[in-house]
Amino acid sequence: MNKMYKMLATTSILAMTIIPLTANAQHVPPPTIHNGQGLIQHQAKVVPATMGLVTNFVNDKSGKFITVLGRGLAVTDQSEIVLSITKDTKIIDSKGNKVALKTIIDEKRVVKAFYGGNITRSLPAQGTALTLVVQDYTFLGINGVVSEVREDSIVVKGTDLYSSNEETVILRFANKAQILDQNGKVIKASVIEPGMSVKAFYGPAATMSIPPQSTSNYILVNTIIEENALENAIGTDGIITSVTDNRITVIGNPMEKGGTDYVILSVDEKTQIVDEDGNKLTQADLKNDIRVDAYYNGVMTMIYPAQTHADKIVVKAMETNKVEGTIIASNLTAEGQVYVDINSDQSKTNDIILNISDKTKVISMFNNGADLKVGMKITAYHESAMTFSLPGITNAEIVIVNSDDNAVNTQ
Repeated sequence: MNKMYKMLATTSILAMTIIPLTANAQHVPPPTIHNGQGLIQHQAKVVPATMGLVTNFVNDKSGKFITVLGRGLAVTDQSEIVLSITKDTKIIDSKGNKVALKTIIDEKRVVKAFYGGNITRSLPAQGTALTLVVQDYTFLGINGVVSEVREDSIVVKGTDLYSSNEETVILRFANKAQILDQNGKVIKASVIEPGMSVKAFYGPAATMSIPPQSTSNYILVNTIIEENALENAIGTDGIITSVTDNRITVIGNPMEKGGTDYVILSVDEKTQIVDEDGNKLTQADLKNDIRVDAYYNGVMTMIYPAQTHADKIVVKAMETNKVEGTIIASNLTAEGQVYVDINSDQSKTNDIILNISDKTKVISMFNNGADLKVGMKITAYHESAMTFSLPGITNAEIVIVNSDDNAVNTQ
């Protein structure tokens, strides 16, 4: 799936706009609900959807895929998702007319991408597109912090959502702008204060001034301001299970002041990285399978796993014990145990039995269930203490289900 991340040219992304090229085009279309057969307004059944721009396109032997980056139509929907385009995927405009996929890509059009609820827990999530509703406009986006509040606008400093460039922009509020807090509740512009984090979409027109000025019709605001960010930071005491470019995945236990057991963190020059003695480290010291205390603020994406920026990471010297293999049936296990065929090599000499307790973090990358079953391929981190029996028995700290294609219910 790595082939999916062939990014469109930056110059093309910067050409993207948010509204029709008419002066009065700041209207925000009402939410549309899709039932897999067509577009249906004002019904109770809601299908997840992402509204945004196509930033990646792949068409090879594995299939046809697009990546849509923007915002979820509902607070709980994905802000970024990879979608498979099948023969059953409908691609239409707001009037129901068919639209060529090439048109969306060439013209950098905004789409409302509706997809089924069966999506992976990867980053980004992956699913199958049901319907793409092509809009007649495009937009720019920014993730940042409000540095100044004016009578009819705010100044935002942050990162361009599509180019990753550092940007400062003055955003005026459209007449019908949607302004939501971190819980998806509608708020007034007067609630916004300096120091609050925002995600905003704006354009297409922007002044040539420094900083540029534009109009926004959708702003997501985190109204919580941390005065002493690191002292009051929430976090995760866990293990780095994945390192990809400038992102790390940490699985473990929430800190005393809060946090989550499964989080994906972006790391940059603003992230403080130290060892347990306070000695400065670099991003190169953040590697797979090391233990860390990862601190972050409460501004997270509203998807699973949570995603946010790492404020501070403390690298621990404590060792980790990791195994990979397949869960197999065995009469040597009791309730609360699983037998693991290490390396899936069918050799008994290196196998282990894992004790699974309420303290064990079980993370599945493919479904919402946390039950371990025979046939699952897993990665497990366990305690150092192990019995001298054959196979050895130890307590599992973290179990990651990598594949459940051959899973069966245990007897």
